[in-house]
Amino acid sequence: QSVVEEMEYSMRLSSLSLLLLVFLVVTNSNGEDPYRFYTWNVTYGDIYPLGVKQQGILINGQFPGPQIEAVTNDNLIISVFNSLDQPFLFSWNGVEQRRNSWQDGVYGTNCPIPPGKNFTYVLQVKDQIGSYFYFPSLEFHKAAGGYGGIKINSRPMIPIPFPPPSNDFTILAGDWYSRNHTDLKAVLDNGSDLPFPDGLVINGHGSNAFTFNVDQGKTYRFRISNVGLTTSINFRIQGHKMKLVEVEGIHTLQNTYDSLDIHLGQSYSVLVTTDQPPQDYYIVVSSRFTSQVLTATSILHYSNSAKTVSGPPPGGLTVQIDWSLDQARSLRRNLTASGPRPNPQGSYHYGLINTTRTIRLQNSAPIINGKQRYAVNSVSFINADTPLKLADYFNIQGVFSLGSISDSPTGGGGYLQTSVMAADFRGYVEIVFENPEDTVQSWHIDGHHFFVVGMDGGQWSASSRSNYNLGDTISRCTVQVYPKSWSAVYMPLDNVGMWNVRSENWARQYLGQQFYLRVYSPANSWRDEYPIPSNALRCGRAIGH
Repeated sequence: QSVVEEMEYSMRLSSLSLLLLVFLVVTNSNGEDPYRFYTWNVTYGDIYPLGVKQQGILINGQFPGPQIEAVTNDNLIISVFNSLDQPFLFSWNGVEQRRNSWQDGVYGTNCPIPPGKNFTYVLQVKDQIGSYFYFPSLEFHKAAGGYGGIKINSRPMIPIPFPPPSNDFTILAGDWYSRNHTDLKAVLDNGSDLPFPDGLVINGHGSNAFTFNVDQGKTYRFRISNVGLTTSINFRIQGHKMKLVEVEGIHTLQNTYDSLDIHLGQSYSVLVTTDQPPQDYYIVVSSRFTSQVLTATSILHYSNSAKTVSGPPPGGLTVQIDWSLDQARSLRRNLTASGPRPNPQGSYHYGLINTTRTIRLQNSAPIINGKQRYAVNSVSFINADTPLKLADYFNIQGVFSLGSISDSPTGGGGYLQTSVMAADFRGYVEIVFENPEDTVQSWHIDGHHFFVVGMDGGQWSASSRSNYNLGDTISRCTVQVYPKSWSAVYMPLDNVGMWNVRSENWARQYLGQQFYLRVYSPANSWRDEYPIPSNALRCGRAIGH
């Protein structure tokens, strides 16, 4: 049979279980929330992001992949057929998977989809709005593409704090390597770090290969995500101001910026009014905090344009850390705007809640067994032979141990461990990310959002709390930590499950700068966590359970 015939046959076989899954979704949402179907075939294909032919990962023949467009509380039923020659998973950066870490799509929660097989994700964008992206989470597949945008709109009855834009554009930007992902993975497996990237791409293209068409005198929304592997970027549009309106699901104070620093894994929404003379303008992304500055451009094309772009694109910031820190501190929550629900965002008084625990996480770059690794509190994560969520659910002994990573830096040398930290449901934790290294870090926590209460240079101490913003900071799911600096967040542990805490620098994540946070409720109730899905794949020691 051809691959297409096999896919169609498999889809027919799964139709009954898919109907059951739809029934469960509708039942769980009390019949009130709509559902959207997606069918994706994941293949290899030739791509030319930097003008050089290489093997990419395509979804339905596309790179980047199809955009997911949803409304708050929609149920997404995404059937994925893996036509690669390797096991595969998708994860959903920023989608919180309420009560449902079963759908998170990382190896700690899901068995990979075997080659030639399919798996149907059933997830809900519960109580969320905003801009996010999905990506391949296993091996080093992310370096081959396979990513796409996620847009979650507000429900029609919920007001948004700005007039509807004339159009809504997604920009997926980041660094890129001309070498295939298998070659890059081999570099890391052999104990080395990645070389410097070969360039930057915007929506899968190098410079001037992508055009955004606009009309003069209108306002447009741009959703920008840094989907790169190793590099922070600066985003700007020649001759135009940007009004920030949303950061990873939170409506912000509408400050105006000439450019925005966007760190690995982060997403922003801006409004741009096309109030300039009718011509073409550069849209620019450039690398930040790198010795060599990489740049990529797209075109903002006025429909009545009388002139194409000419000359070099406008220059941007390069290594200025203080400027970036000041901009990060300027991001504030719009306290009066509604979020996914009609109540004002300021009605949750995050700064008045007593924290139940402080967790300090320090990154490091140890050499272990003669190879470069990365670690959190001295532990360099290694995958177990069985997804941690399955091992936990089936009570399979010997896969992981709670407490296998400390709450604070140990000061010791690095070592390999499948690290899982225990946490109690409904706790409220202070997490301090401490970065003693001379590179920018970017940290992401699956299944949660957190309030960025402080960041500064030097060593964090208890006295640092006196400068926390306890009134109107933003909440998000990915935060940067500047060199030899710290960032502090408050996070409600309001989502039971097994959740990945990771570096968004994909080489560091791959080589161990991650762990899992097990948020536990003793109630064993659907109110706290959904049961294991009927179609959950089994692998490792979970086979037969």
